[in-house]
This record gives sequence, structure tokens and C-alpha cells, in this order.
Amino acid sequence: MKNILLISSVMTLLVNFVLVSVMAQTPPATTKSATGQVALKIEGEVGKSLQLTTEDLRKMPVTEVKAKDKGDKERKFIGVPLGEILKAAQVTVGAQLRGKNLVKYVLVKAADGYEALFSLPELDSEFTTASVFLVFEADGKPLATGEGPYRLVVPGEKKHARWVREVTTIQVAFAK
Repeated sequence: MKNILLISSVMTLLVNFVLVSVMAQTPPATTKSATGQVALKIEGEVGKSLQLTTEDLRKMPVTEVKAKDKGDKERKFIGVPLGEILKAAQVTVGAQLRGKNLVKYVLVKAADGYEALFSLPELDSEFTTASVFLVFEADGKPLATGEGPYRLVVPGEKKHARWVREVTTIQVAFAK
């Protein structure tokens, strides 16, 4: 009887391990708007959850930024400062970004499961002169498959580890 219970317990643990492993490796699903366009989700500790399409992003303060992509190739990107997107989602920024809100972070998720992390003050123009952009165009064309439709560009960083391609979700959360 003890052997049966032991085998049952081991099997349960094994099944749970496999389920957790599969769930951890499952990339976020791509969301589509009512018009069929790929929509970017902004969620978590936000005043207003959003699903934005390229059309929605074009209505925001659009910026042109020149930055060196991999291989030191200079490219011209068109997009929106990530801080502006956070403001649209009513994230605590500016004068309200103090106290407990200073431990908030932004997790940027890609279609392939890749993720990059930013502290909220890193994205607030009242805290830093550096900018992070969510772009939808490069060199006058929409981003190619495998790169877009949305991508982060972080000019000035020595490594491109946080230049996330195929961005699907921007999640705001507390670190503690």
C-alpha cells in the first residue's frame, strides 16, 4: 500500500512539473482588434487596460528616432515613447511617481516568450533623459515579420537585449 501511495505521489509531482514547464514556455497569444489588426495589450497595475493597434499608436505623439541596430547599421524608426503609452493607460508617472509606486516595473513580452524588464522610473521623462520607444516602422516601412508589428528600441544601450521584437504585451506590476 505504501508503494502505491509513493508511486501516486511521484506521478502527481511529475504531472505538475510537466504542466508548469509547458505553461512557462507557452508564449503570449497575439491579440487582434475588431478590425483584424494585431493589438498590443497594456495591462496590470494600470488605471485603464488598453489594446492598441498601429492606427491607435499613430494618434499618439509619434517620434522619429535614429538608432544603430544590430551590426551597427543606423536605421530610422517611427514610434511612440513608451512613457506616452503608459500615460494613456493611466499608469502612475510624473509627480505621482513616488513612494510605493517607485517599486513598479514594466515587463515587455514578445510573441516568442522573450521578456525584458524596466523599472517604471526608467520610462518616466521626469526621472531620466533616456527614452524607450515602441516602434512600428523602420526605414519608411512597417516592421517585417519576425521584427514587428511592434518592437522596442532603446537608444544608447550598449547591448540590444531589451530591444524586444514582436511585442505583444506590456505589463505593469509591483516588485513586492
